[in-house]
Amino acid sequence: MIKLSSAISITLCILSTLTPSLAEQKEPLAPAANATAATNGIYSSIVRIEAATQVPNYREPWKAGNFSGGIGTGFLIGPNKFLTNAHVVSNARRLLITVHGSPQKHPARILHIAHDCDLALLEVEDFTPFEGLEHLEIGLVPKLESQVRVIGYPVGGNRISVTRGVVSRIDFSTYSHSRADQHLVVQIDAAINPGNSGGPVLQDGRVVGVAFQGLRSADNTGYMIPPPVVKRFLKDIEDGRYDQYVDLGISEFTLFNPAMRKKFGLEANAPGVLVASVMPDGPCDGVLEDNDILTELNGNAVDAAGNVLIDGEKVNMNEIVERKFAGDEIKLRFIRNGKTMEKTATLKPFPPAKMYSVQYGVAPRFTTFAGLVFQPLDRNLYAAHSFKNTRVRRLFVHYIDEAIFKERKDIVILTRILSDPINTHISNHTGKAIESINGEKVTSLDQVHALLNPEETPEFFVIKCEGLARPIVIPSNKAKEASERTMRNYGISTPYRLK
Repeated sequence: MIKLSSAISITLCILSTLTPSLAEQKEPLAPAANATAATNGIYSSIVRIEAATQVPNYREPWKAGNFSGGIGTGFLIGPNKFLTNAHVVSNARRLLITVHGSPQKHPARILHIAHDCDLALLEVEDFTPFEGLEHLEIGLVPKLESQVRVIGYPVGGNRISVTRGVVSRIDFSTYSHSRADQHLVVQIDAAINPGNSGGPVLQDGRVVGVAFQGLRSADNTGYMIPPPVVKRFLKDIEDGRYDQYVDLGISEFTLFNPAMRKKFGLEANAPGVLVASVMPDGPCDGVLEDNDILTELNGNAVDAAGNVLIDGEKVNMNEIVERKFAGDEIKLRFIRNGKTMEKTATLKPFPPAKMYSVQYGVAPRFTTFAGLVFQPLDRNLYAAHSFKNTRVRRLFVHYIDEAIFKERKDIVILTRILSDPINTHISNHTGKAIESINGEKVTSLDQVHALLNPEETPEFFVIKCEGLARPIVIPSNKAKEASERTMRNYGISTPYRLK
């Protein structure tokens, strides 16, 4: 689930650097090296994954990006099906799998990857050496205070490592890989370290979680992806593709305050959470309204904290939606102006919310013109450039709640001005959003590219940035020469990438 309020609050305090770790407290367990342990049959089904990666360059998008690499863990769940974390294999150019106790490295590839829940399914090119190995079975959510084993290849050595811990918390929290999605998580006090990522957490011989992130500020505090999230991912990909999560598309507010409860006519112990806002074009747009009191989801009572009871545990109400898919319906019971009402909403993904999620495995889009570099705004770009302009920040933060996405598919930013005689004395335009080109309002990167490369060339190209009275004026008879010169001087192999 994309939690809009969380995405915005995280956004306001980030946006300086893009690293594999979360900007606040939690961070993915970065792929790394390993430790030692005993040997038994199940260990052969838990594999070491080596990834050679290439991270896109959002400051110089025409470049291929920097190469890096790391090590993580995975495990066999079916014939030629190895489960691991998405962040272990994101941006991978080469993947190698090694079985416990064997020196042989087996080339692998990604079958499916889900960045919103940090899971991926791999296969090896030749499964023959793995035939006969045990397939690990996905179990149930472990109970609080129950003991679990974490198995993987963390830092500290080259062989498999086993640690034990106790389930200390079941919560609904942010997944640091995408930085915007929230799902069910289980906290354990086992020593989970970089390299454990993607490894199984076992209880009674079954997988009750996938190790995936840790807490910077605490020792022996790790988090695992619980079975409901894993099973949903595996169910989603049964048709051969991953369709992503759906959500209600609302922001809720707890109703603890006695004055607020009195205002809305709620008794002291009455259930219900306040609908603070409804996402435009979301599943509940036209179904719920601001200031409705949501009291039930599919017959499950919603308490004043926005929690419901599932499997004997109080969890965030969005966990009901988490287990559903696009096209599924959900029954809503709510109070509006003192009257109890019931309606049904049809769940669906919400593509504009990708603005707030870190993107992986895609090359940055851009177009250049006479030394000017234009790129569409998203979380990757924001983090790479650390934009300070208040208008750009506002467009980013309010892209969804003010329905900016309805008018502007892309917020196009002038990210760089490559020095050339044709574009001197306009450095203060860098980092600004493009408002119009030759009087036409800008709504997408494709449109910018088309306006700067028209069939009929105008005498001048007039580019206006938001918040600046002075436009950029480029004489068309010198633009082509300037474009070729800056491409040559800055080693730009291609002038644009629109997809």
